[in-house]
Amino acid sequence: MAMKPQVDPIADFMQDHDKLLAHLASLNRAARSLDEKGLTEEVLQRIAAALEFIGQEVTEHNRSEEEALFPVLERYVEGPTKVMREDHKRLRQEFNRLRRAVTGIQKHKVNGQKVRDLSSMSKTIVQLFVNHIHKENYILFPLVKKFLTKDALREIARRML
Repeated sequence: MAMKPQVDPIADFMQDHDKLLAHLASLNRAARSLDEKGLTEEVLQRIAAALEFIGQEVTEHNRSEEEALFPVLERYVEGPTKVMREDHKRLRQEFNRLRRAVTGIQKHKVNGQKVRDLSSMSKTIVQLFVNHIHKENYILFPLVKKFLTKDALREIARRML
């Protein structure tokens, strides 16, 4: 008899978090470099690469959480998912601010204040995402594992497809 593969959508979410943390570390280094050395093409490319990853992968990740994980978890508890949805909204807002700032600089609209703003916005994004990932990894996901049955986890995995 063929065994069904084990399905652990939480492990998938946590893997996504690990990938994002690597991009956030690069974004944080870029922000420090802006502070120390000013704007360079390399720094701008690193920030743009982090934004591209966030724009594609993180948007999909958050959509999966909101459409697959949260509705199933909300059958048991709502408070944590409400906080996560609010975090996602704030992260989208800050991401869009940073993207607009990068676009402005790429169009050669550069001055000292814009570079300082770029650094500040980059650090804000890093801090917000790191805090959000911590809440999910150490509060939300253990809650999921505690409350949800294997069937519920399979349902989440199906919804993620």
